[in-house]
Amino acid sequence: MTFFKTDINPKQLSPLNLAFIGDCVYDMIVREMLVKEANRPVNDLHKESVKFVSAKAQTAAYDKIKDRLTEEEAAIYKRGRNAKVGHNPKSASQGEYHIATGIEALFGYLYLTEQQDRIRELFGIIHAE
Repeated sequence: MTFFKTDINPKQLSPLNLAFIGDCVYDMIVREMLVKEANRPVNDLHKESVKFVSAKAQTAAYDKIKDRLTEEEAAIYKRGRNAKVGHNPKSASQGEYHIATGIEALFGYLYLTEQQDRIRELFGIIHAE
């Protein structure tokens, strides 16, 4: 799933760099899921995607997967959660924003280490009915 091979060691990236790419990965998976569900207007797709990619939604997502993370995944999540973001979130509490950053860092790490099956597995747990 990675588009370009790089010599980057994801373990050496800052947690905010991992979250930067993880935000995109998470958003892409949500968009793919929504498009697969139904052919609908783009505006509707956008409104639906916001329900999944908000800090509040990602906090709920963490609650669903936290007991299923490996030791390494939990460490990556915690690095992201504990990162100093440098600004106050607008639509979420500080705690929710930090949890969302942790989730994004985890998904960024999994993406950069080419663990697509694990990404899909965790996402499946998060969005299971």
